[in-house]
Amino acid sequence: MATHSGDELAGGLTGRSIIDSLGVVPLINAGGPNTKHSGSRPRPEAIEAMEAMSEVFVDMDELLLAAGERIAELTGNEAATITSGASGGLVVQAAAAMAKDDPARIKQLPITDGMPSELIIQRGHRFVYDHLYLGPGSSFVEVGRPTDCTIEEIEAAIGPNTAGVIHLESPFKEGLGVPLPDLADLAHSHGLPVLADCASMLPPRENLTKFTAQGADLVSFSGGKAVRGPQSTGFLVGKPEWIEYARLNNAPNPGVTRAQKVSKEEIAGLLASLEAFIATDEEAETKRYRDQMNFIVDQITEIPGLSAEVKHNYDHYIPHTVVTFAENWKGPSYSEIAERLKSGSPRIYAQVDYRPEPDLMWIDPLNLQDGEVEQVAEAFRNILIDAASGN
Repeated sequence: MATHSGDELAGGLTGRSIIDSLGVVPLINAGGPNTKHSGSRPRPEAIEAMEAMSEVFVDMDELLLAAGERIAELTGNEAATITSGASGGLVVQAAAAMAKDDPARIKQLPITDGMPSELIIQRGHRFVYDHLYLGPGSSFVEVGRPTDCTIEEIEAAIGPNTAGVIHLESPFKEGLGVPLPDLADLAHSHGLPVLADCASMLPPRENLTKFTAQGADLVSFSGGKAVRGPQSTGFLVGKPEWIEYARLNNAPNPGVTRAQKVSKEEIAGLLASLEAFIATDEEAETKRYRDQMNFIVDQITEIPGLSAEVKHNYDHYIPHTVVTFAENWKGPSYSEIAERLKSGSPRIYAQVDYRPEPDLMWIDPLNLQDGEVEQVAEAFRNILIDAASGN
């Protein structure tokens, strides 16, 4: 393993020198802001704000209240608060739904004796991270089928132990189940909150207010991903009373979410990144990504047994190069192609459709830096040509 002395690192500290000293091989992130592959690259504004915030001390409650007000103003929502990633937001949502602003209940969680603790979730909205909702001691009541659900089935599941109703907005989930406005009308008629996970739904920036306008009481977004704040940050937007319940149930207060601290430096970095994200020209940003992805499509489109196109829709938040294998494809699976990319030189992370039976893979340009589009195109082309020939 490569080693470096303290003096050497202090004299010229870089990200590369740090991972070299640990024996870790870097990769080109062409698969998007996946946490396993380092998320996204923080904006320069975030790094500058984090360094500046390290110089002062504050009362964290005061800072969180003020930062929440700023996020609400920036995003056009009634209220907001900060969480430890979008995933931390799900834990806080569940805790808020059960304990609300009752100090005794907040202290009692995850023991839920004497309080409603069931969260209704449509089977089509189950996802790999949904168990985070169970962290504060809640339980799921599943309704419908993986492909559909009716409003009547949801209403029949509501009972005295219901604390809230979950709604998921995520790639490959569009059109599954009851639409959010109808779900919100039903939940509110029973005095229940709608808890929405929308972690991956930025951009478009209009989504910052879309889901609250449709009736969601708490909406969880990532502060990393395309916002490009600190990867460990997130934020909730929603109705003022529910945001206050969430804040009271969240760190730095003692309780079941105490482990989900967000530092003052991270808060400053998130605010700076969110301001930059909202100020960015989305049309120009989209054109840049589309041009990059069209370049990759041009390099691979003639390879037999596959189709390649640029897609930008509900399932692909920014323009992606999407590759689909035809019936006459002679090469290995999507997962094998992705593994070959990751084991090459340079190492390249590409995304494979994460449904149980994937039928496509893609290149995501969010994290590609200068010169990397060309490297990705060349490596992807060479591997696909080799695979198409049966090797």
